[in-house]
Amino acid sequence: MRARTLRSATGTQHDLAPVGDPPEDMRAVLLDATGGPEALRLGTVPVPTPVISELLVRVHAAGVNPIDAKTRAGAGVSGAIADFPSTLGFDFSGTVVKAPYEAHPFPPGTPVFGMVPFPRSGGSYAEYAVVPTMSVARKPQTLSHVEAAGVPLAALTAWGLVVETAHAHEGQRILIHAGSGGVGHFAVQFAAYFGAHVTVTGSGRNAAWLRELGASVVIDYTTTRFEEVVSDVDVVIDLVGNVQDRTGSRSLGVVRPGGLYVLVPTGSWPEYAQEADAAGVRSTSFKVTPDGGALATIARLLDSGAVQVYVDRVFDLGEAADAHRAIEEGHTRGKIVLRVSEG
Repeated sequence: MRARTLRSATGTQHDLAPVGDPPEDMRAVLLDATGGPEALRLGTVPVPTPVISELLVRVHAAGVNPIDAKTRAGAGVSGAIADFPSTLGFDFSGTVVKAPYEAHPFPPGTPVFGMVPFPRSGGSYAEYAVVPTMSVARKPQTLSHVEAAGVPLAALTAWGLVVETAHAHEGQRILIHAGSGGVGHFAVQFAAYFGAHVTVTGSGRNAAWLRELGASVVIDYTTTRFEEVVSDVDVVIDLVGNVQDRTGSRSLGVVRPGGLYVLVPTGSWPEYAQEADAAGVRSTSFKVTPDGGALATIARLLDSGAVQVYVDRVFDLGEAADAHRAIEEGHTRGKIVLRVSEG
């Protein structure tokens, strides 16, 4: 068998954007110490340097997530921040500026989206970010950078919950709490895509939209106690926990014996495993894993139209404090995104 000559990855790409050398400094949202939204400020810091298998990406847009606000306030992953000032932000969409080698699958100019390893490195609320190759995928062609930036953390979390943990399948009965948010609106779509019967809690104003996403039953949590109308579900995916009206504890009563309860905000209910065991229900917590392979699959679903991302509000980079205030209000439909740079 004759070996084929290796061709440079740059010779096979047709969607590469022109890129130049990065500047020495960049704009970034800085957090000098944990506190309220006013603790965020726009400043200037050096552009980071990639090493080994890392990419340097010019960030065009960055997702804003509840974990960002919790971390800024002193909870979340704030304990792992080694130095201040720190730059928050996990997910992004942007353009590769530097790749590890010439034949790399993501050469300079490639539009990508993914997750940065914050807080081990600087976050995505900045004009440039260093990103592990395994944490990115090509940006969906049908999405703008602003739309794509709303996908990675929320969609990967939902994928892990619905596909990898709940193993969603035809005929399965899944209850999803807080289906209108960033993770929730993806979870509803993934569960429905794989054939599950989806019941979701949300506000009445989002009921029609949630049905469009694939929910079979929508329960308005402001008027109806879900345990009064739901029973014997196979899986509960809980994005609320006991932080509000003992949602987690009440959920155990609607899971069939031996069914599965999955809790995302574990800090609100440290005793969930013991309570679930006493109720005869299997349980687990969940933490998102940056996964470029799964993200590439999600990108194909987005490009096919089988799954959609909904961006509720867009703020400029210098308005990060306002974006945090908006997400802390708790009524976001889909995602909030920061517009970082043109692209």
